[in-house]
Amino acid sequence: MIPHKPRAVLLATSLLLTGCGAGAVAAPRDQPAAPARTTTAPPRPTATAPPLPQRLPGLGPETLAEVPAATRQAVVVTGHGKDSARSDVVLYERTGTGWKAGEHWPAHNALRGWSGHHRAGDLRSPVGVFTLSDAGGLRPDPGTRLPYDHGRGFTATGTGVEGEPLAGSFDYVIAIDYNRRPGTSPLDWTRPLGAGRGGGIWFHVDHGGPTQGCVSLSREHMRTLLRTLDPRRHPVVVMGDAASFAR
Repeated sequence: MIPHKPRAVLLATSLLLTGCGAGAVAAPRDQPAAPARTTTAPPRPTATAPPLPQRLPGLGPETLAEVPAATRQAVVVTGHGKDSARSDVVLYERTGTGWKAGEHWPAHNALRGWSGHHRAGDLRSPVGVFTLSDAGGLRPDPGTRLPYDHGRGFTATGTGVEGEPLAGSFDYVIAIDYNRRPGTSPLDWTRPLGAGRGGGIWFHVDHGGPTQGCVSLSREHMRTLLRTLDPRRHPVVVMGDAASFAR
């Protein structure tokens, strides 16, 4: 590191190197020297960040009305189309100046896309705004603030809808509070709306193909989401295709 020199020393050194009288024109002895001209550099513009959105982007008034006023974390899952099995996930954090977006993560949803009236076995993910209350997994708690149920009940077996192995899919899960009782393990099978309306809708580890109704993320992104969600910030998921959001 170059030691700091006082400004006066640096200026003197510069003048010695360049020749302090080079190019100067001496005034005649019988004429006063012209007054020195001074210039003031214009102020440099200050870069300012664009203002944060006051509302969650892409959501229409009906959808926004479903987001609780106390919510400060919103996981927005936007399907690529009503019948698409692919989606994008963004975690928004509400600050004093608006909603701040995090990274965009690719995800899978149900094979046949989305439904505003999900039924058991329809191979569509439910559209709506749902709270996120509980987590769990086959692997130990990675450091989440959510209640975490760790046990062998999360062992995934068999294959997915396209024949891919499901092993490891439930290493980490976050229960989406659709047709379930918040405050219980994701493995609790209580269905307040009845068994015909489906259930067991989770965030879980991606297995390389569409799901039966859940939303799946890479292992790394699941761990990040688990560590970030904070029940004191009343997290929710907003999920569906973009057209459904716009209501």
